[in-house]
Amino acid sequence: MSRADIGLIGLAVMGENLALNMAGKGFTVAVYNRTTDKIDRLLQGRGQGLPLVGAYSLEELAASLKKPRKVMLMVKAGQPVDNILQQLIEVLEPGDIVIDGGNSYYRDTVRRVELARSHGLRFVGAGVSGGEEGALNGPSIMPGGSDEAWPEIAPIFQSIAAHVGGEPCCQWIGPDGAGHFVKTVHNGIEYADMQLIGEAYFLMKNVLGLTNQEMKSVFEEWNAGELESYLIEITGEILGKIDEDTGEPLLELIKDAAGQKGTGKWTSQEALDLGVPAPTVVEAVMARIVSGAEEQRKIAQELFQTTMTVKDVDREEFIAAIRSALFASKICAYAQGFDIMRQASIEYGWNLKLGDLAMIWRDGCIIRAQFLHHIKEAYDNNPGLVNLLFAPYFKEAVERGEKQWRTVVSTAVELGLPLPAFSSALAYFDSLRTGQLWTNLVQAQRDYFGAHTYQRIDRPGAFHTEWQSPGEQAKSVPVEW
Repeated sequence: MSRADIGLIGLAVMGENLALNMAGKGFTVAVYNRTTDKIDRLLQGRGQGLPLVGAYSLEELAASLKKPRKVMLMVKAGQPVDNILQQLIEVLEPGDIVIDGGNSYYRDTVRRVELARSHGLRFVGAGVSGGEEGALNGPSIMPGGSDEAWPEIAPIFQSIAAHVGGEPCCQWIGPDGAGHFVKTVHNGIEYADMQLIGEAYFLMKNVLGLTNQEMKSVFEEWNAGELESYLIEITGEILGKIDEDTGEPLLELIKDAAGQKGTGKWTSQEALDLGVPAPTVVEAVMARIVSGAEEQRKIAQELFQTTMTVKDVDREEFIAAIRSALFASKICAYAQGFDIMRQASIEYGWNLKLGDLAMIWRDGCIIRAQFLHHIKEAYDNNPGLVNLLFAPYFKEAVERGEKQWRTVVSTAVELGLPLPAFSSALAYFDSLRTGQLWTNLVQAQRDYFGAHTYQRIDRPGAFHTEWQSPGEQAKSVPVEW
């Protein structure tokens, strides 16, 4: 009997579309789902005539696969992945490969790589971006884990991935949890990018009083230039939709309380753990949390009079200013994300190729954008680049838009309009370029109440001062670390 090239477990939208993508590229796919009616619906519906094989138990799935067996999991992250991995350990053989294609926490992937290895199996954590459309037509795929698994899965993954200039948006990321870590940071950047675009819309609506159709035209124009991206494109489409029941713009009927699935929070946590400044990513996560604080928002609206109003500014000049502020803030958000990955690569010994990651994101994923090739150029020209802001293209872009960026943020502050992502990106930029910050005082305070010591700028070592001693004279006492 002819055996399948790969098995896929989990036939929700993403899993089903990936199976169809693989089958459409000529690979025979054995599919399994806990509720077997989904298998039948796929085989008798969208998958009819394609090289798809139904498996109604994990034992049947294993028996239907070519060796070394390759099994991809498209199930909910967390305990379900652990449960299925344990079951697969019982039916697979040494050398077989298990691939987790969900949004798993990278530390879980590290643990699963080791667990699988202890049973002779190879485990891959593969971030898959692009949503259901990408899964069907070509996603961006970020695999990492057991290195020796890559030659076995590469032909399938690079065939089904999106392609740009003949190159697949899928390359091996690195060992253990590297693939899922990169996907997590991708999502963190996505949070920031979406928040920035939301704030641009918010400004045009509340400062300029533009209609949705007028804003649609603005986003369409922006998508023809340096801001060209998937998220800008779909924002224009969203703004143009009219609710068929009411005749009102559909966007204005959607409740402004945003959900999240955890990857933005994970990115923020990793930035804190690694000591990497990523305020725009963090603020994007916090903005979603604030949006969900419905009771507090309602009370605040009753207690505090808002100063929001349409401001008498030149329409075209302010739209141009918003565009510049959006691009500069977007650069800062990407700079923060790539800095997180740079530091993680050092910390965990992953040897991430940051320029190549930008190429993986050129198509198929949610943050695909025209300017990603400039990121690739930046790292090609300077492999040791510590921050994207320091690369000539991005330095010049931020400097070019800086005045308009400040105009946008100051106008919003004057009117009482919250711009957490724009403001945090500007503060990030200003903090990096300011020679003397406020943290000398913070260190003095820490030493005052907790004897945490401080360093001096005129001599090496750590010092402590008895700040509460009488008189104005204070002594720096050397302390051994």
